Amino acid sequence: MSRRYFGTDGIRGRANKFPMTAEVAMKVGMAAGLSFQRGNHRHRVVLGKDTRLSGYMIENALVAGFCAAGMDVFLLGPVPTPAVAMLARSLRADIGVMISASHNPYYDNGIKLFGPDGYKLSDEIEMRIEALLDQDIDIALADADALGRAKRIDGVHDRYIEFAKRTLPRSMSLSGLRIVIDCANGAAYKVAPAALWELGAEVIAIHDDPNGFNINEECGSTHPESLARKVHEVRADIGIALDGDADRMVIVDEKGNVVDGDQILALIGEAWHQSGHLAGGGVVATVMSNLGLERFLDGIGLQLHRTKVGDRYVVEHMRAHGLNVGGEQSGHIVLSNFSTTGDGLVSALQVLACVKRQNKPVSELCSKFEPVPQLLKNVRFSGGKPLEAAPVKAAIEEARNRLGQSGRLVIRPSGTEPLIRVMAEGDDPKLVETVVDDIIGVISEVRTAA
Repeated sequence: MSRRYFGTDGIRGRANKFPMTAEVAMKVGMAAGLSFQRGNHRHRVVLGKDTRLSGYMIENALVAGFCAAGMDVFLLGPVPTPAVAMLARSLRADIGVMISASHNPYYDNGIKLFGPDGYKLSDEIEMRIEALLDQDIDIALADADALGRAKRIDGVHDRYIEFAKRTLPRSMSLSGLRIVIDCANGAAYKVAPAALWELGAEVIAIHDDPNGFNINEECGSTHPESLARKVHEVRADIGIALDGDADRMVIVDEKGNVVDGDQILALIGEAWHQSGHLAGGGVVATVMSNLGLERFLDGIGLQLHRTKVGDRYVVEHMRAHGLNVGGEQSGHIVLSNFSTTGDGLVSALQVLACVKRQNKPVSELCSKFEPVPQLLKNVRFSGGKPLEAAPVKAAIEEARNRLGQSGRLVIRPSGTEPLIRVMAEGDDPKLVETVVDDIIGVISEVRTAA
């Protein structure tokens, strides 16, 4: 069965356009509500959102759908995605929902679903829900006397702040650290600065004034330039950039250099390995992570497990193979000792713990390996399947042969946009650029001809 609604991270699209409409959102509430009813208790869903204007529309439509399915809805307001996952467990909810398009601009939005265990749904469960979305399920909805109720929950921010703080040893203080936190005008604009301040740090918050339109706008983990400037301006020890729903982050060191998720995985993986907390003898990352990370981990006796792109697949592999550190180059870091999904704040706290324990500057701590030259380019297409064209297949095969054993080639369609992503890496940067450009050129020719 082909997917019409769900992508690599829930349902996502431009607000008020299919599939991100109020009608679809209400149907998702109905379908997911029916799918997650178990036993004869009052069923409940926890529902959070980021700061996008369209969140109001999607939130109310989801509430209508869940109530129609007979589920009570606990409205959390703007909270990070990992807070929704955590509260789904702690409030014994049957399902958790986050309204967010993550790092996308304000005009996009999305719906992310979590099971009662706090984990994102498997492909199989998503497909079952998707199958219901185009069916007439009115007969299965709740009777008039069994409709759900909706209410706002107080103290959500305090719960999450305390959860995040408990991921550090009780005796650890961040006193003496000057930290710039870029909240991306998103879901963590209140909780992230508060948590860092309560742990003893001197905190300078930027992009912490959302207005419904400025989420991720030239800020956050995908645009760390303003954070780097602020770190330099105030002579901070470290900068932390979250994304719109705060499930990912990147670091800026005291020199203004951006540190990506691969270096963070190397730092935390090594630290946990040395302290005896690393499980499974390795770290999980995706096919997009740099070859330099793989070589670094191999040098300290650890294995790099690779999955397809998407933090959900990283988590699934971690659970299946007993590993507790994983993530993506983009800054999704999953530490399963604490969380069931990526958590930008908790990951940043682990980096800060390394800073405090080792008493070294961030620029030294977060330079674990020299990245292998890597190049990623995107080509847009409007229809068809250009990757199945014979000229494209031939170009890809030739590129793999040219890179040989000293490089890697990853080509995949985006799960959220009509793009094909072409990534190559290898020890010869000129060769890397050549093979990427050659493949992009052939894809463009096939696209034009189609």
